[in-house]
Amino acid sequence: MTQTRPARAALTLGPIAYHWSPRIRRDFYARIADEAPIDAVYVGEVVCSKRAPFVEDALPEVVERLRRGGKRVIHSSLAEVMLPRERKATAALVAEDALEVEINNAAGLLGADGRRHRIGPFMNVYNAETLDELVRRGAEHVCLPVEMRAPSIALMAARGQQIGVGIEVQVFGRAPLATSARCYHARAHGRTKDNCRFLCEKDRDGMPLTTRDGSPFLRVNGIQTLSETYVALGDEVAALQAMGVSHLRLMPELVDMVAVARLFDGLRCGTMAPDEATARLAELSARTPLSNGFYHGKPGHRHLVAQA
Repeated sequence: MTQTRPARAALTLGPIAYHWSPRIRRDFYARIADEAPIDAVYVGEVVCSKRAPFVEDALPEVVERLRRGGKRVIHSSLAEVMLPRERKATAALVAEDALEVEINNAAGLLGADGRRHRIGPFMNVYNAETLDELVRRGAEHVCLPVEMRAPSIALMAARGQQIGVGIEVQVFGRAPLATSARCYHARAHGRTKDNCRFLCEKDRDGMPLTTRDGSPFLRVNGIQTLSETYVALGDEVAALQAMGVSHLRLMPELVDMVAVARLFDGLRCGTMAPDEATARLAELSARTPLSNGFYHGKPGHRHLVAQA
């Protein structure tokens, strides 16, 4: 009897979390457009609205270059909406019929007003009931929170298949753990959020946070807290595809993202062995350790070796 092979998941690139300059963004996306086996790219500022003007300066050129390279472009909204200008910016984004939008804060749901949209990982979609409600409001695709365990992902993927909704899972990059009303970067340098002077631009990889004994612990990115480790679900790609996960998300980091994309392309196509890909990811990540603990129901920073 012939076995049916699971459908190949699409490979996506999430929005840049860090405060990279317009020049660095243009160069980064130009290479992604020309060299990376990526199907869709999320763009836009998701962390801090003060950074948005810098992102918007480069956005038209970036979007045009990505589309010319055959990439689908999705515009991501802010993860934290507190100020009137942030509410207005979110409403304007989701109301734009010409754009495909990923909503990362509930403030965007009202502005979407039933239009088709995607739901980002900051929206905390943990169960089928929440998924069904969001679909009723116009969602056609959901990226699950990074801390979900394999059994929960399987349930969500199964429900997604039943109702025709794409389910996306982050398989590489630092885990977005929390956002705050305060800016950690500004506070660490004795400044206020309004007078930050964009200190976060100096930390293109986030500001390291260590324990009292000096062990690497977390990364600070403006108002955002990230994991120190890179989530790396190379060993788990085959299982995710078998569950019915439709999209695999890579998050931009200060590594060779084209090489990372090629590794995961090989994994989703079955042309690369998981142990080989994981070993190569460890080399590319240099001093940043890999982790897959959340997926296996363990502490998130841990990395469990796949059993034969």
